[in-house]
Amino acid sequence: MQLTRHARILILLLLPTMSDNSAFAAEEAALRPRLQKRIYRSADGQTLPYRLHIPNNYDPAREYPLILFLHGAGERGVDNEAQLLHPEVLRFINDDAAARHPCFLVAPQCPEGHRWVETPWDSPRAHATPVEPSLPTRLTMEILDSLEKEFRIDPDRRYATGMSMGGFGVFDLLVRRPGHYAAAIVICGGADNSKAKEIAAVAYRVFHGADDGAVPVARSRSIVEALKQAGARVHYTEYEGAGHNVWSRAYQEPELVDWLFARKRGA
Repeated sequence: MQLTRHARILILLLLPTMSDNSAFAAEEAALRPRLQKRIYRSADGQTLPYRLHIPNNYDPAREYPLILFLHGAGERGVDNEAQLLHPEVLRFINDDAAARHPCFLVAPQCPEGHRWVETPWDSPRAHATPVEPSLPTRLTMEILDSLEKEFRIDPDRRYATGMSMGGFGVFDLLVRRPGHYAAAIVICGGADNSKAKEIAAVAYRVFHGADDGAVPVARSRSIVEALKQAGARVHYTEYEGAGHNVWSRAYQEPELVDWLFARKRGA
């Protein structure tokens, strides 16, 4: 069968994308097994599944950075798999990144019926931080504390990133542990804008789609402005014409990996 000239041109245009997607799929399949499956059990009997990547050739004589990844609403459950449904965050532990920036990557899974922060996502107005953390966030903080007892974590290179519901969760966690994190990457999230001064010491990369129909772009715009007014180092990227799923673009920003690992608390 002979292809029309239009069809041949279309195939040629698509080939680079198809090749990139195929390469990433193969890379992602190789990376998933590097994250141990663990179940955290709290003193009061609560449990939370999480995945853990330990740096290659871990040396207990040295300290390593740690990245916390909080997934979105669609990946909730207890299978300890779905939180990696959108695997772009695994670029932080691919072969190239692992060779230059060995680190821990922690990916807890929020159960159905819960949120990282108990607040609606579809309101354009900033929410007030709940007095108590949600159950999954409390358990996540306990997981992080337990890992710092088990491994050598660099206290000046703790990082947090999240998308959608996880973006809300990152801001909530920063408020609950001010001065604890060096940097945050937040994708289509929202925050309590009145807390900007309390979390201004963190370095930020914030991303949102201009036409997001799930989390209003006003949420990122307003917290970015509040953080800038508070003196924070924040770089905001708004993708024109893009909807909710911009994490596939954000995590692939070419300089993002090196930017993150260059951040140090207090620097």
